[in-house]
Amino acid sequence: MLETSTPVQYVKGIGPRLAEVLASKGIATVDDLLHYLPFRYEDRLNPRSVAELRAGEMATVIAEVRNSGLFLTRRMPIFQLTVGQGRTRLKCIWFNAAYLQGRFQAGQMVALYGKVEEDRDGRLQIVQPQFEILGDIYEEGGADEAEKKAAASLEIGRIVPIYESAGQGKLTPRWFRRIIRWALENLNLDLPDPIPAAVRAHLSLVSPREALWKVHWPDPGESFSDLQSSRTAAHLRMIFDELFFIELGLELKRREQKAQTGIGFQLTARVREAIKKILPFHPTAAQKRVLKEIAADMQMPSPMRRLLQGDVGSGKTIVAFQAAIIAMENGYQVALMAPTEILAQQHYFSARQILEGAGYRIVLLTGSLESDRKRDVRRHIAQGHAQLVIGTHALIQDRVEFENLGLVIVDEQHRFGVMQRLKLMKKSDEGSKTIEPDVLVMTATPIPRTLALTLYGDLDVSVLDELPPGRTPVVTRSVADERAPEVWKFVRKQIAAGHQAYVVYPVIEENEERELKAAEQMHRQLREKIFPNLHVGLLHGRLDAGEKERIMREFQRGEIEILVSTTVIEVGVDVPNATIMVIEHADRFGLAQLHQLRGRIGRGAAKSYCVLMRGGKISEEGERRLEAMVRSNDGFQIAELDLELRGPGEFFGTKQAGIPSFRVANIIRDRQLLEAAKREAAWAISGPNAEISRGEIDRALREMRSRWAMSYGLVEVG
Repeated sequence: MLETSTPVQYVKGIGPRLAEVLASKGIATVDDLLHYLPFRYEDRLNPRSVAELRAGEMATVIAEVRNSGLFLTRRMPIFQLTVGQGRTRLKCIWFNAAYLQGRFQAGQMVALYGKVEEDRDGRLQIVQPQFEILGDIYEEGGADEAEKKAAASLEIGRIVPIYESAGQGKLTPRWFRRIIRWALENLNLDLPDPIPAAVRAHLSLVSPREALWKVHWPDPGESFSDLQSSRTAAHLRMIFDELFFIELGLELKRREQKAQTGIGFQLTARVREAIKKILPFHPTAAQKRVLKEIAADMQMPSPMRRLLQGDVGSGKTIVAFQAAIIAMENGYQVALMAPTEILAQQHYFSARQILEGAGYRIVLLTGSLESDRKRDVRRHIAQGHAQLVIGTHALIQDRVEFENLGLVIVDEQHRFGVMQRLKLMKKSDEGSKTIEPDVLVMTATPIPRTLALTLYGDLDVSVLDELPPGRTPVVTRSVADERAPEVWKFVRKQIAAGHQAYVVYPVIEENEERELKAAEQMHRQLREKIFPNLHVGLLHGRLDAGEKERIMREFQRGEIEILVSTTVIEVGVDVPNATIMVIEHADRFGLAQLHQLRGRIGRGAAKSYCVLMRGGKISEEGERRLEAMVRSNDGFQIAELDLELRGPGEFFGTKQAGIPSFRVANIIRDRQLLEAAKREAAWAISGPNAEISRGEIDRALREMRSRWAMSYGLVEVG
């Protein structure tokens, strides 16, 4: 009998060579194979007849091949297949599909799935259908009659699972059906259920074995729409199973963190007075609320682990500096780590402006500092002379030692790996006893609740949901490229009124293969032809740190009136006098990126404008992104749509974010189950009680630990 842990190469029909192909799809064990779920189903129990088809619907048709052929047009080759049922016929066409020539033979039975459309003459056809030639099931390696019948029974007269092909199409949906069916039939019957019985009862969950069988081989009476939307009892069990152990692990991390030895900062009248003294403006109600939450955490004897979310311009930095004062006034050092030198420098300038006058000693440590200067800075940090240390990844190098690190602030956390956060935290030692520093994680990328529950589920969350007084929402417009002269005229008008402008491009240099305007080329054009009387600067990631700093200082002082840039200005650039931003090829940027870019303006009292330029025909998704930007300034609304459009894996555009790699669950689709999993995990781990035994808790924790690293790609940190 097969165990779920059995290497997949020992499944009949696989072997070492195919096991290597499957490994590229993340399939290493029988458990992985059984979690390789169908991406859709075909109703071959009740397939549609050609006569019943209607334009606009998705349909499965089983019919006989009548004829096929390749037609060469001026633009591309088109392959056409005609199938029939009795006297009725249906045309199917594929574009650029010369590879299909010779694939179909008259008389073969074929299953087709696709969208039914009308051709120019009003006749029905299916364009680019997915297909399986059912006649092939009788030609699989000289199988005996019984095996041929068994193979046929998996293909017709039932609801059929459709899997993604693997190995450049060699491992077809039919191959997966046969292999997975054999694995299920030979699976050890004693499949333990690691979810406590009381939790299963709360949600009426079916057993793991039943879920595995029915998700691959649904009962004939199963709702077809529930199958396609992954809402059957079998799907829900498998989805909950995955989410429950993620949330159980995060809940365990929270509890372990609460049990660690922290600092317990004192919030005396002197500390409160020091905080008030540095405020450059009257704080918003949201800033007061969030600081109260942070201060309460910092007074606890267990280490703070808090996420501070705030939309662009909501005042996260000043809150972080207030938290830093609590630590520094208690005699501790503070480390603030930023992902880029530009952002680290911006924080350093802000800190000096706000804190240096109050007597706090601030240093900057980045990779581009000269060796002698780096050595001096490291010595000041090690001796405790530097109270606030601001830097990039340079802070986590082995040679950087703190005398008394009490608070770690990580800005734009999603750009760092979890291990990098941990490495900085571990630089705090008091004698032989390790004291965990408090950790404040900041992000200006609004994180939808569903993503926060999985990505930052071990952190408490504070949200700055209010802009400081004087900030006005940015007016956003989407315009076609042809209207560029009007846009440049408007930019000129803003500059004549004493303001400054950003012009943003997606690439640095021209590329013949991509019809995108490049920053360097457009910088020349804007400087020489469009704004010859203005000072136009250029900023991009390939400039060295000194050059970047010089350009940013000139822009901040108003010496550069128009700054042409790539997305290097996405975070950390604060020039209140900049009131207009033009983003070229705006449809090529992600929603979160567009929102971050727009956040560079509207930082002063003057009315600000963001112009999204689009060239040529753009995709439907690109259109939705631009519409969302025009419609809303709310970062959380924009983030929710961005998560829907791109999915969690691409939301941050970085694998380092620590997002678990789900096999079955989809946190956008499965939001309610995610909430339920969090609730049930917290309740389960609070036992043992009358409903959950110690043995059940131990079994669930063993399962969680085995999955935590293996299945979800997560590590236990913090």
